[in-house]
Amino acid sequence: MKRIAAVFLLKPAFLFSEKIPVYMQRLILFMALFLLFSAEILRVYFVMPYPGSQVSNTVSYAYWLDKSIVWIRVLALILLCFALINVFKNGSIWGKLILLLTLATYAVVFFYFNFRLKADKIFHQPVNKSFTVATNSDMEKSKLIIGVMIEGQAKAYPIQLIGYHHQVMDTIGKTPVMITYCTVCRSGRVYSPIVNGKPESFRLVGMDHFNAVFEDATTKSWWQQATGIAIAGPLKGYVLKEYPSTQLTWDAWLRQYPNSLLMKPDTLFMDNYFKLEDYDRGTMRSTLVRRDSDSWQPNSWIVGVMNNVSSKAYDWNELVQKKIIQDSVDRLPILLTIENDSTSFHAYDRRVNDSVLNFQIAGNNNLLVDEKTHSIWNMDGVCIEGSLKGKKLLPVQSYNEFWHSWQTFHKNAKIYVGNYTVIK
Repeated sequence: MKRIAAVFLLKPAFLFSEKIPVYMQRLILFMALFLLFSAEILRVYFVMPYPGSQVSNTVSYAYWLDKSIVWIRVLALILLCFALINVFKNGSIWGKLILLLTLATYAVVFFYFNFRLKADKIFHQPVNKSFTVATNSDMEKSKLIIGVMIEGQAKAYPIQLIGYHHQVMDTIGKTPVMITYCTVCRSGRVYSPIVNGKPESFRLVGMDHFNAVFEDATTKSWWQQATGIAIAGPLKGYVLKEYPSTQLTWDAWLRQYPNSLLMKPDTLFMDNYFKLEDYDRGTMRSTLVRRDSDSWQPNSWIVGVMNNVSSKAYDWNELVQKKIIQDSVDRLPILLTIENDSTSFHAYDRRVNDSVLNFQIAGNNNLLVDEKTHSIWNMDGVCIEGSLKGKKLLPVQSYNEFWHSWQTFHKNAKIYVGNYTVIK
């Protein structure tokens, strides 16, 4: 009797499954399958642009699922093994076939949601990263770039390239930088990849409210591309340092920095670059990245400016029409202007020699004239004629972005309409 009792205690409980009611066996089977399917699907659904996935604050759920997926699978598989023994011992042939078909379906789901549909399986970092001098470049002069100048070195990153890669790690001068771009927000940012005093590497994990989200390799925290803020994980609340950058055409950038280096395409990803050929103009077919031609629609283009804790958005259509907008953002007097190409825009501080200048368009030659001294200024913010000759307007960090993005990540953002500022 003692020997029988010992065997009873040592044998796994699931071998006595005939003692468990049928409804309980089915419930356990359903729970295991539901847990497996939902965990695999939701951890990708929450961070990719599927219908309904980007409208709620679900990034915390996505982060928890991503970090808990291993033990969720273990728990679900334990329950599944328990149920499988019951089905294959006592189930009908049809029940066994249906279960096998369900498991095969899970295998397909597991493969696609882990090796095909995740962001870092779709968008890859450049393998062969290289640069060329301007004189050797054959890129169209009208193509848009993100330009950065650090320590006397200028580099340009074509949006058509970084729009696919989403982020490119590089060094300008001796400064490590992380060039980022989110095509669904039309947001370009340049950050320092130094976290807690050491260089960090990042991978694309998906998006939150349609904005790219990166994960650092050390702490596995998640970072928002538009703001540089860690939004989940151990470093939540930490902010990456941002470096000044500008978006304009390759031609306009070369006018200022004729010795600039230009990032070259990686030949391994030419097909991916080709798909973004029309992105600069906002004429792609996908509604996620196609421009709204009307003003203040979700995908309308705006110019966003921040100063301290204040932010303001300016309608792209109005800027193109007027060619010049003068305003203030939290008492910072700014000048917005756009070149004759209707693409290259600039934002400047209007203060010169402790005076706030007002400007007008001078003719049709990409020139400005200030009303106080009647000096002539070019689009690079340099006075080229008059009493202020040689003076230079200080650039103000500004961004060309979709309105939905700016509105989402700049709460209580003000908008400029005509000569008025309102809360949108």
